[in-house]
Amino acid sequence: MGRGKIVIRRIDNSTSRQVTFSKRRNGLLKKAKELAILCDAEVGVVIFSSTGKLHDFASTSMKSVIERYHKSKEDHHQLGNPTSEVKFWQREAAMLRQQLQNLQENHRQMMGEELSGLNVKELQNLENQLEISLRGVRMKKDQILMDEIEELTRKGNQIHQENVELYKKVYGPRDVNGANRTSLLLDGLGIGEDSHAPVHLQLSQPQHQNYETPTRATKLGYIILRN
Repeated sequence: MGRGKIVIRRIDNSTSRQVTFSKRRNGLLKKAKELAILCDAEVGVVIFSSTGKLHDFASTSMKSVIERYHKSKEDHHQLGNPTSEVKFWQREAAMLRQQLQNLQENHRQMMGEELSGLNVKELQNLENQLEISLRGVRMKKDQILMDEIEELTRKGNQIHQENVELYKKVYGPRDVNGANRTSLLLDGLGIGEDSHAPVHLQLSQPQHQNYETPTRATKLGYIILRN
């Protein structure tokens, strides 16, 4: 049988109330932690027991969560007033302009411009950033080249296989001696059963012919000379 539906109301028994509080508090804090991790959310939970004991959880720090909460409430309240809303968006625009200016300055420094105001430590940090960026660019370039080489190799093997199949279709019939012309020609070209192996062509060396003068001819010549 399934569990019956629990009526949400105050538990009269103090022992049962304390046990339920402990279980549900732990469950709530666990869910808050999972929510912060899974959803990249900033979570803050504050719990006071009936005896006044504090239990809390914050994904960053409780102070920053509370400050962010108050700021959000103030901004929300100010948006209702047209004058306050204009000031709010002016501050937002000024902050965005400052961020854009900082990004443009960093970009010029990355390009080697406007370095006169930097000290040795800042220049060293800039050099390290450039080295890290250059290393990442080289790794990406090498990966692209390796992918292109693998693709060309695959296409080469595919073309080689098609050539082998076409060769078999053209020279498939057997000759008058019963030998398979395809096998002989493929063996002569260095193509074995492994159709994916590259073709190696090699010129055969001419055989040395031994032109010996027959012994009989030498003897006959000798006799003719004596007579």
